[in-house]
Amino acid sequence: MLRAMMVLTCLVASASTAAESARSRLESFSQGIQTISGRFEQSVIGASGSRGEVSSGTLALKAPRQFRWQTLTPYEQLIIADGNRVWVYDPDLEQVSVRSQGTEEAHSPLSVLTDLSRLDAEFTASETGERDGLEWLRLVSRANEPEFAFAELGFGAQGLEQMRFEDALGNTTEILFSDWKRDPKLAVDAFSFTPPAGVDVVGDPGNDAEVFPIAD
Repeated sequence: MLRAMMVLTCLVASASTAAESARSRLESFSQGIQTISGRFEQSVIGASGSRGEVSSGTLALKAPRQFRWQTLTPYEQLIIADGNRVWVYDPDLEQVSVRSQGTEEAHSPLSVLTDLSRLDAEFTASETGERDGLEWLRLVSRANEPEFAFAELGFGAQGLEQMRFEDALGNTTEILFSDWKRDPKLAVDAFSFTPPAGVDVVGDPGNDAEVFPIAD
């Protein structure tokens, strides 16, 4: 009986250590970050299990609310959240859509990388243990109408290595991250956007945004 109790105690202790691992890795990875950049590969798995094509590109975040997501392959797209507005530029379509930067950006799982205080303020976080060589942290948004059912962050030796989230229709987006750089030197206009001349601007850019609308 004593031996069994010792084994059980060790198992509980090991589980407790593992349960702290993902959150500890997030805190270690994100502590003190003001700006971070990296690379991504993204794919969507349908509810039926079929996987779509892989897109890849670069991303950067800056505390507290700025964000840059640039898809390079298989097609180009640029998404910039400048702190006031979100711009989505599709060069092939020669079109830019713009909207006010709302609360949904606060509920993005990536927001915790530059602001750890959002972790418990915006999400209910729980450990899900080790899988595929990574420690996983499950996030459920506290928003009244969340854009995803849940998100999972997978942490390894390089910090955040994977993220996956499921929408209300059962589609799962998987993102692989690499080449993270803490507080890198970025271009001064990395988190600002001016629509190029001749592109169609859809939405409300606001009076202070510099825009070149299509001529009539």
